[in-house]
Amino acid sequence: MAQGKNMDLSFVDSGSLFLIAGPCAVESESVIMTTAEHLVKMSEELNLSIVFKSSYKKANRTSLNSFTGIGDQKALTILKKVKDDFGIPVLTDVHSAEEAKRAADYVDVLQIPAFLCRQTELLVAAAKTGKPVNIKKGQFMSPESMGFAVEKVKKSGKGGAWLTERGTTFGYGDLVVDFRGIPTMKNFGVPVVLDCTHSVQQPNKAQGVTGGRPEMISTLAKAGVAVGVDGLFIETHPNPSEALSDGANMMKLEELKPLLEEILRIKSSLR
Repeated sequence: MAQGKNMDLSFVDSGSLFLIAGPCAVESESVIMTTAEHLVKMSEELNLSIVFKSSYKKANRTSLNSFTGIGDQKALTILKKVKDDFGIPVLTDVHSAEEAKRAADYVDVLQIPAFLCRQTELLVAAAKTGKPVNIKKGQFMSPESMGFAVEKVKKSGKGGAWLTERGTTFGYGDLVVDFRGIPTMKNFGVPVVLDCTHSVQQPNKAQGVTGGRPEMISTLAKAGVAVGVDGLFIETHPNPSEALSDGANMMKLEELKPLLEEILRIKSSLR
């Protein structure tokens, strides 16, 4: 398949807040298209630029029995349908050099999962596709050390790098966001995003299913905007309790707009 033309992503460097949002994983065409339609309508009403996010496969799972996907080709085709039908850029995770090359034919932004942010071969392969590369900061990494990941991407391709804060391991079963990392990572000259949903995860649960505290999503989002993030990452689902991946820390789709309205007021007050 020939690589498709990238959607316009100039808003990422415009100084205006942007949103990365969508269900954690592609679990069905119905869920993906319903969510995308809602997000597009909301973004138009709020004049807020969005990047649709969903993982076409899930490789980093707690349990062998956890959901990993509906099939790579089927999921990637659904993501391309979002891009084609709604005219919005789409982002998905990749876990290997081969995946990066394949996914680049269907989406606009390649995302490096936090656990893989040091994998040089993966970062270089993603950059060589010419797509922007969103690098999740590892839960085990300092903000300062992410400059090396940015360097790998910048020296290997022309699509540019983004960095996403997603919390730091705090003991065995919780994460904490150190907001000092936002300005630190912005010093690398790349857009910095705050992942408000994975940052409220409670990983390594004994039952093999990651928990979470979704009631804290709004707190993190508002604090992130106050300290100058360029974008927010909020996974959302029509019915998180029925989601096949990360339901415990996703935001219910209908609750997203009121939060964003409040966030945009905070953003406006900072000018």
